[in-house]
Amino acid sequence: MSNILTAGTKAPDFNLQSTAGTSAGDAGEMIKLSDLRGKNVVLAFYPADWSAVCGDQLALYNELIPMFDQLDAQLIGISVDSAFCHQAFREDRNYKISLLADFEPKGEVARQYGVYRDQDGFTERALFVIDAEGTIRWSYLSPMDVNPGANHILEALKEIKEGVQHD
Repeated sequence: MSNILTAGTKAPDFNLQSTAGTSAGDAGEMIKLSDLRGKNVVLAFYPADWSAVCGDQLALYNELIPMFDQLDAQLIGISVDSAFCHQAFREDRNYKISLLADFEPKGEVARQYGVYRDQDGFTERALFVIDAEGTIRWSYLSPMDVNPGANHILEALKEIKEGVQHD
């Protein structure tokens, strides 16, 4: 059972690999959540590259990059796949969104957000909208076999832009 972090919680910081290195010992590009302060961030945890539902979900988000940009948000996908797997997946699908490897220690960031499935060895399909100050403003745990779409993400980002607060 998941203990997903909820609105009002400070988003746990992380530093994850975004791209594979080009040579032995090269870690490639790293993305640290705290380096993105001042911008809204959408974290899309998903089970695995190359699966049908995950591919459809990420393809939708990739198409919506201009809308995320208008709402001053960066969308980031996170799974336990390696940076090498992510790089091949991004290149094959022509994705522009960053895919981060929660690879080693496996699922550490997903555990911090309450969305790691110990019984399966991968993450839940979960979404988090984090405001420019690093606070989770909205989160959602989707059924594993359902693409959660983007409507609620966009609504949460619009509320942030409009200054709407929830208790």
